[in-house]
Amino acid sequence: MGRNIGILLTLTAASVCAHAQGLHSPTRGTGKTPDGKPAATARAPRRQDGHPDLSGVWQSESASSEELSRLLPGGANGLGEDPPSKYFLNILSDFRPEDAPLLPAAAALFRERSGNFSEQAPLSHCQPAGVPMAETAPAPYKIVQTPGLIVMLYERDTNFRQIYTDGRKLPEDPSPAWFGHSVARWDADTLVVDTAGFNDRGWLDARGHTHSDALRVTERFHRRDFGHMDVEITLDDPKTYARPFTIRLNQLLLPETDLIEYFCSENERDLRHFAGK
Repeated sequence: MGRNIGILLTLTAASVCAHAQGLHSPTRGTGKTPDGKPAATARAPRRQDGHPDLSGVWQSESASSEELSRLLPGGANGLGEDPPSKYFLNILSDFRPEDAPLLPAAAALFRERSGNFSEQAPLSHCQPAGVPMAETAPAPYKIVQTPGLIVMLYERDTNFRQIYTDGRKLPEDPSPAWFGHSVARWDADTLVVDTAGFNDRGWLDARGHTHSDALRVTERFHRRDFGHMDVEITLDDPKTYARPFTIRLNQLLLPETDLIEYFCSENERDLRHFAGK
């Protein structure tokens, strides 16, 4: 179906550098090490207003080979070319199965889907990844930071997300959306994004953990240096989970590259193989 879907995953050790796109596009402010490589540990850039500049092409760091072996027995995930984050595979991977905060009805639905998750997965039908799956996926996304608005451009299916930083509140009765509706504020050098107004069709991971329309997501983006960003994501969905829970991502800058146009439906070949199709 495309370069990020339907590919067998070969288990490899997590790389210290993000996946290279193969498309050269200069990144403003990129310092160089003596051997000519981007200086990933250089100081994070700032904007004229004093806030950190989060702009750039980012991708979540892959899980370790040990984690991938545990989460993907046999090494095939069917949903990613690059080794993915463990949270892309299982949003509850930090929990032992008996401690997972799934409410009984959600747990029963997950068990029902687990035997045939690829047929039902939104990604298998070229539907959006949504939040937070778009950040955990093995695919790059681009942050465009402007005064009053931050835009996130996701390479997969050329999706986008708007995050307002102009002081407005979340809409009281929003139209349900795959990516929800987002506003943000700065807490010192950390961007805090509050998102609500989701539909109930999205999944939180590739294995079938879902969410309801009551989902609320709080993300904290902290660019600790030029090439690394810490992202903390708290999910609160009282219809699906017994309590809020938090995941933490290490995201890597893809310097001197850019997004590539990609549409899942353009090369879709999987649906005819599903049972009943």
